[in-house]
Amino acid sequence: MAAKQNITVAIEPALLKQARAIAARRGRSVSAMLADELRDLIAEDRAYEAARQSAKAMLKTGFPLQGARMRDRSEVHDRRRVR
Repeated sequence: MAAKQNITVAIEPALLKQARAIAARRGRSVSAMLADELRDLIAEDRAYEAARQSAKAMLKTGFPLQGARMRDRSEVHDRRRVR
């Protein structure tokens, strides 16, 4: 198990009371609950950054739309076909 480091967190007494109640219902300590939330936050941030980098790479290379050839302006506005 990796070494752990203690930190000090300043929160309102009412918030701490509610956090203790939630931790007790879950059979956890407030410290363990906070550590889990921080892990989740970091994992979410890493996933977001990976998706952001992937999206930037796709934007640089472009998207293979493979659609029909675009007609030029003169073809679109050819009045002879309408008559």
